[in-house]
Amino acid sequence: MWDSAAEAERWRRTAEDDLKFARLALEAGFPHKACFNAQQAGEMAIKAVAYGLGERVVLGHSIAELVKRYADRVPGLGDLSGDAGLLDQYYVPTRYPNGLPGGVPSESYGEAQAASAIDAAERLLHFAASYRSSTS
Repeated sequence: MWDSAAEAERWRRTAEDDLKFARLALEAGFPHKACFNAQQAGEMAIKAVAYGLGERVVLGHSIAELVKRYADRVPGLGDLSGDAGLLDQYYVPTRYPNGLPGGVPSESYGEAQAASAIDAAERLLHFAASYRSSTS
């Protein structure tokens, strides 16, 4: 039998792990990796919300699109669209040089961007955790 709460919890825990790694990457001097892992944390957090709604398959990597998809079913989710849009910027160009105009990821991102991405991911994860606790 499908257990949507258990599936949501798996995704939320994965989001927590990605956020921890983003923090480590920033501390170790890899802001581009911190930005990408913050994006992953945000994506996993919103997918946790979707699984908590009973979804069985949640496709897509755009956090902004995921927020838009579920905002009408989850009060307050739409308020995170700015954070979602910020994090979406870090999905491809933080990893692939062809996602940047003439640069390489390791030379194109700084500590301020990484800190901002981590803050955004923290808000998404906090929302996912509080949504989970309010529905269980």
